[in-house]
Amino acid sequence: MAEPAPATANNEPRRIEMLRAAAELICERGFGDTRIADVAKRAGVSSALVIYYFGTRDRLLVDALRYSEESFYEAAERMLSEVSSLRERLSLLIKWTCVPEANDDEIPGAWGLWFDLWAQAFRHDEVKAGRVELDARWRQMIIDAIKSADLDTDVDPRMFALEFSALLDGLSIQVALEDPEVDSAVAYDIAMRFAERELNLPPEKKRPVRKR
Repeated sequence: MAEPAPATANNEPRRIEMLRAAAELICERGFGDTRIADVAKRAGVSSALVIYYFGTRDRLLVDALRYSEESFYEAAERMLSEVSSLRERLSLLIKWTCVPEANDDEIPGAWGLWFDLWAQAFRHDEVKAGRVELDARWRQMIIDAIKSADLDTDVDPRMFALEFSALLDGLSIQVALEDPEVDSAVAYDIAMRFAERELNLPPEKKRPVRKR
């Protein structure tokens, strides 16, 4: 079995190209149907080179999932730092989770990668550990948003983050599966109403109009 090539300044850009290609293919086909040969073709390299860098198919695909998620979190943290309003921050968090179009600047289809990450985490300890780390990062963003606001409530930021993130996860699945009762506008409305109740925020003046 080939050992993964060590990351250096010279080979990191090529490694990123392969990770991005793998992430795009997982979005299109799913984790189980993504092959090394397909990744190599998409990245414009040989299958042997992909194996040299990652060793195994599972290693490549797990790293691709992690790459996509870390890229998302880096972009999310940067965007959150640019807005000061708690409502705006909550709105961004909801859109990123429940509105697929909100992730247009990320890897195409990256919104759906979350579901492959969860499915693989159920079966692979290494992916499970990564999921725990990434979920903690997501909840911390929510906690930081709450702590930065001057709220007229004694809400526990950690408990709110646990409840809010779980709600968003559940809503994202309904939207992804095209539940006729829960489209992205309805999901946004449910999540924002929950935040308003828990954080004692005034109702949003104008909510997204549900598409019919």
